[in-house]
Amino acid sequence: MMYTNIRWQQRFQNFEKAHSVFQRRIKEFRNESQNEAYQMALIQAFEVVVELSWKTLKDYLANEGAPVNSPKEVIRQAFQFDIIDKGEDWMEALAKRNLTTHTYDEAIFNEVIDFIDNKFTSIVEKLFLDLKQEID
Repeated sequence: MMYTNIRWQQRFQNFEKAHSVFQRRIKEFRNESQNEAYQMALIQAFEVVVELSWKTLKDYLANEGAPVNSPKEVIRQAFQFDIIDKGEDWMEALAKRNLTTHTYDEAIFNEVIDFIDNKFTSIVEKLFLDLKQEID
């Protein structure tokens, strides 16, 4: 086993934990969508899982011989290599994550919640299952 292979698999373990937390937060939110604490918890789980998604993909790509550095480069490369689909949604996830970590505005907050609920949950689930299959 190559060092980088181990690295992406170790990063995946962290992603898997964050994904599990994210799944609980989206379920709580969907059960009580007006609960501000659940909304805030979902946003925080989203921020963590987006960060670990692109970093896991970065290590995966390095293992495949395609090293890239910035989050946008990682998403573009992963899309080109058919590791992810819906590249535009992933780019939007990066942009929304940057918004939530640097701004608190109720309109943006609601827009991000809507994006997470309607688009992000399915793309992160697909990424998780596809990478999990690589490991198993």
